[in-house]
Amino acid sequence: MILYPAIDLKDGNAVRLVHGDMEKETVFNENPAAQALEFVNAGCEWLHLVDLNGAFAGEPVNAAPVEEILKQTKVPAQLGGGIRDMATIERWIDKGLARVILGTVAVENPDLVREAAKEFPGKVAVGIDARNGKVATKGWAEETDVMVTDLAKSFEDAGVAAIIYTDINRDGAMQGPNVEATAALANAVSIPVIASGGVSSLDDLKALKSCGAPLNGAISGRALYDGAIDLKEALALFKG
Repeated sequence: MILYPAIDLKDGNAVRLVHGDMEKETVFNENPAAQALEFVNAGCEWLHLVDLNGAFAGEPVNAAPVEEILKQTKVPAQLGGGIRDMATIERWIDKGLARVILGTVAVENPDLVREAAKEFPGKVAVGIDARNGKVATKGWAEETDVMVTDLAKSFEDAGVAAIIYTDINRDGAMQGPNVEATAALANAVSIPVIASGGVSSLDDLKALKSCGAPLNGAISGRALYDGAIDLKEALALFKG
């Protein structure tokens, strides 16, 4: 499994939110590129980046720090937040991004996901953010009636590289991930699933690793910044 350290960008800083609430932020680093280098130097092989302002604005807002991270680190990175058209997808991939994450647009314009996955094989992931089994969009501000598994299955033959599944109620709350729902999704589709939201201890990572589903990896943010998870131990666990 792959450990994806999360760098959430808001107003140019690396922050964490609780339950996706823009008013409840903790700034962890005013230099996101330095934070990225810290993760890479510790042995991380991927980076998970989120443009929080972009998710709400519907277009990239924190482009400068993302570009700086891509420039300074030599590991693949995936980015979500505000990527809602082909031109933006193309621009990011041209700048060296390994994978774009399409969230809101996967619900509102699924054809764009299919087109992008065809145009850029292996470089398009779908971000599915859920509250009580239903998909939420626009930076989690809007809830839909779309069921998580239905949305995931609709991209089964599209060539999507991964599905990043976030349980909003767990995100940033340090309560542990929704292992059951994540495993159920991973077992329901052939697309690799990455777990996100609520990872707060090494035990959580162990639970995901042994959940009986073929997970691609897990994303962790606050727990790494707080020191609740020792990065070296987590990397060793996933490699083992």
